[in-house]
Order: sequence, then C-alpha cells, then structure tokens
Amino acid sequence: MPFIGNQPAEAYSAFQKQDFSTSATTSYTLDHPVSNQNEIALFINFVRQEPTAAYTASGTTLTLTSATSSSDDMYCVYLGKAVQTVNPPSGSVGISQLSATGTKDATTFLRGDNTFASAGGDNTPSFFVTLSGDQSIPDQTWTKITFDTETWDTDSAFASNKFTVPSGEAGKYYIAAKTALDSIDDNELAAISIYKNGSQIGTTQFEARSPGTNKAQFLVVNTILDLSASDYLEVYALHAEGGSINALSSRSYFGGYKLIGV
Repeated sequence: MPFIGNQPAEAYSAFQKQDFSTSATTSYTLDHPVSNQNEIALFINFVRQEPTAAYTASGTTLTLTSATSSSDDMYCVYLGKAVQTVNPPSGSVGISQLSATGTKDATTFLRGDNTFASAGGDNTPSFFVTLSGDQSIPDQTWTKITFDTETWDTDSAFASNKFTVPSGEAGKYYIAAKTALDSIDDNELAAISIYKNGSQIGTTQFEARSPGTNKAQFLVVNTILDLSASDYLEVYALHAEGGSINALSSRSYFGGYKLIGV
C-alpha cells in the first residue's frame, strides 16, 4: 500500500525487556507499570510462564505462584510497551509541530508565550493605564499625571503612578502616552513628557500651542527606550495657561510593551 504524506526517514519499534536478579521469593518489582499480567511475557530458565497460573502483575508489582531460587534466570518482555524512534525527513516540520513554551532567552528557538501559546509573554511585560477622573494641572509646573486605573498589567509592574521594569526584563520598550489639557487659550504652551527615574527625557517631550481660545489641546508622545531592571517611567504634563486647568480623563492614557527580537 502506498504511503500518504512525508515518509519518515527512520522508524524502529522494539519491545522492552527487563532482567531480574532472582532470589528465594515470589515478589518482584517491574520497571514499568502494567494493567495486568497479560501485558508481559515472563520467562524463567528460558521457559515462558502462563499468565495468572504462574504469575500475576499489577502496576509495578509482579507476584509469582512459586518462589524462585538465586540460580534461576528470569526476565520479562513488555508486550504493551513498544517504543518507536522516528526521525522526520528534512522540511517536514512546521510551526504547528513545535512547542512555544519554555524560558525566554537568546538560545530558545521560539521566543514569546502570548504570541504562540496561550499564556505568558510575548511582548511582555506590557501595561495600559488610564485616568478615572479629570486631574488638575497647575500653571507652568511639570506635574505628574496620576494614572489610577489599570486596563491590564501583565507583570504587576505598574504601581504608584509609574511603570517599573521587573527583574530579568531589561530590554527595549515601546512607550506611549496621551493627554488632553482643557481650555488652552490662543498660542499658550502645552506639553507632555516621559520621565525616566525621576528625570525628564528630552527626546520624548511634545509641545504644542493652541490655535484658538479655550480649546482642549491634545498631546501625544511615543518613543522606544532601552531600559534596565528597576528603571521606572512616569508621565508629566505642563502648560502656561495662567491658572490650573484639567488633564481630561477621557483623553489620557499611558502604556507600553517590551520588544522582542531586538
């Protein structure tokens, strides 16, 4: 009969054999558990024994009807334990045949658990947080936005209004933040910035000037940062309106994720 599909390059089947060190006893231990005595062929002094009549077996317990002596030769063959070795031919293995589980490092074949499996990483750690209510921002003062609502936080790395890189998760991260400052007058400054370890990162600052009177100014910043474990990130906003105005909860978020493969 013809073979359908990729022909295995090698396929060998062999029944497992166990040799026993005999003594004056009826009790022996099997290397592999069995359901009953019919799953092994037992030989004593090269004569096959009759199951049930000469021996019984269950799990790894082998019990003889009559005790052996130390001079007897005894072995068994596991009839239900055939082991096959197959080497697939070149080009026959695809993604669906590979496992994506394991520890993430530079030597694993597939990196990432959320992408190829149902749990884990990734791009993780990842997080996304928002404001539950409008926040007052004073005039001409860089003020931290107090994001207090987590949409998700895969590694429990966001707390006290900041994201902290967990131990063992150093690497490059994509980070984004947005807010809207309400009631900015014509040509007044509004800005948003990412802070790393309490200091402003100049390249992440975004400034704008309102085109009209009492207009909400939408501010967005995104960047890629090379972060070490324990580095922490926060979002700050600034304006020059002359008095306190609100960062709008409906327009404010902060999020990011670790990049893989870089």
